[in-house]
Amino acid sequence: MDQTFGLIKNALNAAELRQEMISSNIANVNTDGYKVNKVEFESLLDSASNGFALTKTDDQHFGIADLTDVQPIISKRTNTSIKDNGNNVDIEVEMMDQSENSLYYNALVAQLNTKYSMLNSVITK
Repeated sequence: MDQTFGLIKNALNAAELRQEMISSNIANVNTDGYKVNKVEFESLLDSASNGFALTKTDDQHFGIADLTDVQPIISKRTNTSIKDNGNNVDIEVEMMDQSENSLYYNALVAQLNTKYSMLNSVITK
């Protein structure tokens, strides 16, 4: 079976989660000690596709059986401090990340629509 649908689904989920984290970061721009949440997905997918991920040999094991098993991970950026109160939210970076994520999400939706159009074309002919 074609892995494309699973990969696009996981990438859309990562983009949605990233949007939630960016919104949370923006909402906490003035919260003392707040550290930025970030979502890692593309780097994990890249590592898995290059063979650097743990291989899943049993359903009860951790690891990746195929690329559709790659899931996004939320982490905190703790090594920076923008403000005296320990908060490291840079609103300009967050707004740029939000724009980039919107473009990414729209590109994924376009890919999914193209995939469905091709599938529909095959089914109707």
